[in-house]
Amino acid sequence: MPHYHETVLLEESVQGMLAAPGKVLVDGTLGGGGHTGRMLECGADVYGIDRDPQAHEYAEKRLKRFGDRFHPVVGNFADALDLMRERGVEKVDGWLVDLGVSSWQFDCDERGFSFQREGPLDMRMGPSSPLTAAEIVNQWSEQEIARVIWEYGEERASRKIAKYICEQRQTKPYVTTTQLAASIEKLIPRYGKKIHPATKVFQALRIEVNDELGALKKLLETAGDLLAPGGRLCVISFHSLEDRMVKRFLKHASSKEIDRPEWPEPRPNPDYSFNSITRKPIKATAEEVKRNPRSRSAVLRVAEKL
Repeated sequence: MPHYHETVLLEESVQGMLAAPGKVLVDGTLGGGGHTGRMLECGADVYGIDRDPQAHEYAEKRLKRFGDRFHPVVGNFADALDLMRERGVEKVDGWLVDLGVSSWQFDCDERGFSFQREGPLDMRMGPSSPLTAAEIVNQWSEQEIARVIWEYGEERASRKIAKYICEQRQTKPYVTTTQLAASIEKLIPRYGKKIHPATKVFQALRIEVNDELGALKKLLETAGDLLAPGGRLCVISFHSLEDRMVKRFLKHASSKEIDRPEWPEPRPNPDYSFNSITRKPIKATAEEVKRNPRSRSAVLRVAEKL
């Protein structure tokens, strides 16, 4: 049974969702059920979505005591609108997503997320995903690999790394996480730096394998259709690529007018549909970071459907 680490920004996100009896909420990233469990304790009905069967196995046992107020849903949070309508739910009072990889997935060797643990180059968050990290590094072109590393890892040495990967795979295909990490470290030594040179590459591969930014884009595009008036959208992100997307969306969706001063007035924004609750993002307290280092980079943004 997987071991789930402490849930990030637990009270802040549950408060942001206004969890209470009679509310129908969606936890788009069920994981170990930390957020879902707290919302259930507040009396809400919760639909917990996750594409990982192991997460469901764990969470369903943990949350069994809440009876029929907990509704497990196997799927991707990007498809929440369709998944909920399949279950006869047209509108919900809150939608929470905790982006990124669960701590236990990082710690699970066979999932291949961490370069600190030897495992297959997999990186899939769910077994139904067709693409693996091994396929990218062993079969994709040098240009495509460089694009992935640059766009999703923001790695300045993306071309250099992609070229080296393609050269090395000619003699020996990449099979394990540690093999790829060692290869990158050989090309770009640490020189005493704290951050391993493979960090950004692994992030980029994981994002590409799971289409993480594509899923987030679809979530933001459909949030207004799923949420009832007054419903809350809560997004916890862990890196700048995700947070920038959320920030841009909320800035646009919460603006009454389009920011085009060269246009004649009035300039109403047809996408005006949210009120941003968090003018500044909520971050973990020093106490939480000390207790749970994973929370250090977590950023929570909350908005309310108009």
